Amino acid sequence: MKNLKLSIFLIFLANSVAFGQEANFSEEEIAIDKFTDGTLTMPSDVENPSLLIFIQGSGLTNRDGNQSGMQSDFAKKIAHQLAGYEIASFRFDKRSLKAQELSLESIIFADFITDVENILRYFKKENKFRNYIIAGHSQGSLIGMIAAKDHADAFISLAGAGESIDRILVEQLTKQLPQFKAELQRSFDEIKKMGSTKEYPEIFSNMFNPSAQKFLASWINYDPSEEIAKLKIPVLVINGTNDAQVKEEQAKILHNAALNSELVLLENMNHVFREIASNDLTKNYQTYNNPELPLHPELIPVLNDFIKNLERKEK
Repeated sequence: MKNLKLSIFLIFLANSVAFGQEANFSEEEIAIDKFTDGTLTMPSDVENPSLLIFIQGSGLTNRDGNQSGMQSDFAKKIAHQLAGYEIASFRFDKRSLKAQELSLESIIFADFITDVENILRYFKKENKFRNYIIAGHSQGSLIGMIAAKDHADAFISLAGAGESIDRILVEQLTKQLPQFKAELQRSFDEIKKMGSTKEYPEIFSNMFNPSAQKFLASWINYDPSEEIAKLKIPVLVINGTNDAQVKEEQAKILHNAALNSELVLLENMNHVFREIASNDLTKNYQTYNNPELPLHPELIPVLNDFIKNLERKEK
C-alpha cells in the first residue's frame, strides 16, 4: 500500500536508541572480482544481519561517496551509522575508477548493473545475511532497481531520477540555454534510435564525444519508471526537499510507478544527505566538500525503520 511515510514517532524512538550507544563494528576490504573492490561493514556481535549494498551516483565516485576534489564521506557515514542499528553494509568503488588500471577501452551502463549482480551473488554464496537490500544513490538508483529484480529482498532509491536520462539532461542543460532544447532532444533521440549522432550543438561537444555517446546509448534506453514497476519487492523512495540536482518530483514519479513503495521526502536534505535550509546554491554545494557535516538527522532512522520492517515480516 502506497503512503507518504512521515513516522515522526518512530524516527524519534530510533534516534533515542542511537544516542545512547556506540556503533561497534568491524570492516573488511573485499575484492568481488577484478572490477569491484569494496568495504564490508559488519556490526559487532550480530548473527545474520541484513545487508545493504550501496551503489554510488555518476562520475568517478569511490566507495565512500567521494570524487577528486570533493570529499563528503556520506556513504562511509551511512555505513558506520547503520552498524549502530545492527545492519551490515557493503560499499564499493565504481568500475570506472579501475578503467585505466585495467586498460578498459570503454564502459557501458550495463557493466554497472553486472557489477551489482555479481556483488549479490558473492554475498548470497556466503549465506550469512538475513536480507539483501540494494540502495542506489542518484544514477545508482537506476542501476540498483534493475539489478534488484529477481535478486534482492528490497530496494531503496536515494535521490534517484524518475525520468530517462535524455529528458533529465535536456532539462538540466537548457536551464540557462533554452534555445538549444529542441536541438538537444533531437540529438538524444538519434542516439536512442541509432546508437550515435553527428548532429548536436557545438557548445555541448564535450558530452557528445564517441565514448560518451556509447555510454549514453546504453543508458538512455532504460526508463526508471518502467524499471521500478517491474519490482515485486518492497521499495523505499527517499528524496530531499532541498536537492539541487534531483527534485522531489522525480521521487514522486518513481513512487507512483512502483507496485509496493513508500515515499519519504526529508525536509531540507540535499543531494549529499546534509540538512541545509538555505536556498543559496553556493551554500548548498559547499556541503559537498565538507565531511565534518553530519548526515540529515532523519535519514538513518528512516533506513533503519524500513529494514527492520522487512525483518519483522519474516517472523
